[in-house]
Amino acid sequence: MGTKWRSSLAFFFIIMMLTYGISGVFTGIANGDKYLFKNYFQSVEYQERVNYFANLLSLYELNGLTKEEAKKNINVSAEEIEEHRYRYGSLSEQIMNIEGQYDSDISAAKENGNTEVEKVLTEEKNKKIADITKNFKDDEHVREKILADKQKEIDRFFEENYKYTQAEYEANKDLFVYYLKSINSEEVYTNLPLSAKDDPKAFFTKKDMYHVENYSGARGYIYATDGFNYFGSGEFLNSFDGLQEKKFTGQIALPKNAPSDSEVMIELRDFQKSQTIYYVHSISGVLALLISVLLLRRRRLFDPILKSVWSDRYNRLPLDVRFVLAGIAFIGSMFSLFGVIDYYPFRYGYEWLYSFIFLILGACFISALIIQSFLLVHQMKNEGNLKKEWKTTLLYRLSKAVADAFLIQKVGIQLVILLGIVFGFGIGVVAVLFEPAFVLIYVPAFILIGIPAVLFMFKRIGYFNQIVANSNEIMLGNLETDLPVKGKSALAALASNMNALKHGVKTSQQKQVKSERLKTELITNVSHDLRTPLTSIISYTDLLKNPALTEDERASYIEIIDRKSQRLKILIEDLFEASKMASGSIELIKQKVDVSQLLQQALAEYNEAISESGLHFRVTYPDEPVYAVVDGQKMWRVFENLLGNILKYSMENTRVYITMKQSGSQAVISFKNVTKYELSENTDELFERFKRGDSSRHTEGSGLGLTIAKSIVDLHGGQLEIDVDGDLFKVTMILDAV
Repeated sequence: MGTKWRSSLAFFFIIMMLTYGISGVFTGIANGDKYLFKNYFQSVEYQERVNYFANLLSLYELNGLTKEEAKKNINVSAEEIEEHRYRYGSLSEQIMNIEGQYDSDISAAKENGNTEVEKVLTEEKNKKIADITKNFKDDEHVREKILADKQKEIDRFFEENYKYTQAEYEANKDLFVYYLKSINSEEVYTNLPLSAKDDPKAFFTKKDMYHVENYSGARGYIYATDGFNYFGSGEFLNSFDGLQEKKFTGQIALPKNAPSDSEVMIELRDFQKSQTIYYVHSISGVLALLISVLLLRRRRLFDPILKSVWSDRYNRLPLDVRFVLAGIAFIGSMFSLFGVIDYYPFRYGYEWLYSFIFLILGACFISALIIQSFLLVHQMKNEGNLKKEWKTTLLYRLSKAVADAFLIQKVGIQLVILLGIVFGFGIGVVAVLFEPAFVLIYVPAFILIGIPAVLFMFKRIGYFNQIVANSNEIMLGNLETDLPVKGKSALAALASNMNALKHGVKTSQQKQVKSERLKTELITNVSHDLRTPLTSIISYTDLLKNPALTEDERASYIEIIDRKSQRLKILIEDLFEASKMASGSIELIKQKVDVSQLLQQALAEYNEAISESGLHFRVTYPDEPVYAVVDGQKMWRVFENLLGNILKYSMENTRVYITMKQSGSQAVISFKNVTKYELSENTDELFERFKRGDSSRHTEGSGLGLTIAKSIVDLHGGQLEIDVDGDLFKVTMILDAV
């Protein structure tokens, strides 16, 4: 525990050092233009003080214009007369405006019988109309009005500026020394104790002055009207005739014997102190930053963080949430660091306190930022992790939710419209509360749009509930009731799919029952067909053990055992071949074969069996050869199985029809015979393994002939179909011809 605490304290100490270093660098950058290689006299504060004093000099000494002289020099231009005359419109417009102001009050006084008020208002209105009318007839009348306004402006200017700035002028005059000379005349204004022989430059030396501001072409001249521009306005100067624009050159300086308690000297000392703090803070900050970065690069410092429970909890958060938290930490760090800068240069105790508080806050935020950045980089080093983490973000989930909502575009659009209507009417309620007049729009809109939207929503919800309830019924095994399919909506499509799924389940169940039945039959038939020859072999083998047997009996028994063994061998080979056919693992050696010739060879092979069977074969061949790309050996097996079935299961003394023809790009071969056994109408079962037309299984055969034949034809891309019509059994084989 002690080691853990020491590691945490070391980490926090490094972060404090890092925060201090960053604040020092920030301070150095933010205040460099003010303190870096600068002095107080280059500061904005000092320049404003000197500029303010120069404007006071211009106002009080360089100009020398009195209130009376200003009033005598007032001018009124023709443009000012026109502007004053049309300021409120034309004569007719101004008269109508005045009448509009008074007519209602005069009418009210007249109705109330207050003749005195009526008389006063009428006289006042007529007086104003007469004055306005005179404005449009007499320029001198307008000039007198403008002169009176300008005189009032002059009175206001001299009253406000000369009254409130006099004390400041006197104080600054005792603080600064100045020597200003007109470039147009020999006028000199100064507060230096100069004699006629003294050179003013001898007074403005570095020995006697802190700083000297020279007013010349480069620095700019001091104008006699600067004071009016600074404290008044340019329009005020335009009111005077003959006002001279005098320019002055010279110096304004701060002497070293200036009062130590003056504001300028206090600012000078504060600036020097702040500049010292600036250099110390900036240089020590850079050193602290370098040392803390070197310490942070040590891997061991972050090992406890990776092993902590907080690391696991943090990594479980969505990636974008972690980035937001890191962003908050970054913003908090910037806020804290700028908070430190805001209280710079720490002249007062509370500034030191607040800066220290911001420094602590900054250390907390920066430590959070560094730890989060380390964990994020460690987690993102693996590209697979980045893809995995992206899928956990809220943004990804939101985008996926939106994409899923629009997976069926119609549903997504309906959802957006419904949400828009809901939010719209919610905003409408707020609007009605603030402005009841909106109820005239809100109520009709709610009736025409809101109520139908609600009904539509409830109808869709009800339909959805029906689908959910029906799915529960399917889960419970109730497959009888179908859902109503209403319209072409997504829910209707879902209901239709549910019905199709239900029917598919029913079909699947039926197939499963059938499969179980066929499986049972398969096991029974295989057992029977394998046991019958095997039983014979065992029985006759036991008989052979009798030493009293004659040679003829022994030979007869051996022949029976051999025949049954061959029967068992054929049965097992057919079973293996059927399995290989069904799995598709058999290899076909295809070549171009005349299928009609192949059929003739198969019939020739069975010629003796056909003659002994008593069946009458009617075979029809096309005039031209019928070619197909097939495996000749496997196709021979198909014909062999089909002909074998005909010989085994056909009724005696009936006709068998075999027809081959080429129909377009297909070779069609059909076999028709009359069966001696009654067949089921379900022809699919005849393709099942060990299924025989002779259900009592008294005939020879494996019951795999049709299964093998169909598998071979399917592997060739053809079709083998069975039709049963009463006792008529028909097999149709279709192959691609070339």
